[in-house]
Amino acid sequence: MSDRPADDFDLSRLELRLARDEDHQAIRELYRAGLLEGQLQDNDTGADIDDLHSGYFSDEGASGFWVATLDDQIIGMIGVQKTGEHVAEIRRLRVREGYRRHHIGTRLVETALAFCRRHAYLKVILDIRAERSPAIAMADKFGFTLARTRESGGWKTLDLYLDLYSEPGT
Repeated sequence: MSDRPADDFDLSRLELRLARDEDHQAIRELYRAGLLEGQLQDNDTGADIDDLHSGYFSDEGASGFWVATLDDQIIGMIGVQKTGEHVAEIRRLRVREGYRRHHIGTRLVETALAFCRRHAYLKVILDIRAERSPAIAMADKFGFTLARTRESGGWKTLDLYLDLYSEPGT
């Protein structure tokens, strides 16, 4: 499969599913490809990617990790980790370079937020590097609010949150 989708890319062919053991190598490659300038943030070790089971599948279903596949190739991923009694964090949102801006990230975030709602999380947090303007625009589209901007190692990171308890109809 090419790194670029055809011009007539059909989003209905996209499959989102929980990650499996055999996905690990592709997940690691997608994770590494998404690092800005190949650098980890100061507070990030990547340990959750090295051990997906401990990071996302060892807390009785309170966390999860999904992949987006097209023709059996992993082209996107996202994780949700429980961080508090009613709080979850969206982590590791990545879309393969040639497939960005085809609504795959949107579908991944929708999957993660639906999971958070099913598990009655009241708040969802996420951080985004300030250089990632498409990701910031997508977070804004979903209603995330800026909590603070922090700087570390020369990088600006935006800490965002979404209050699920304040959504209409909840």
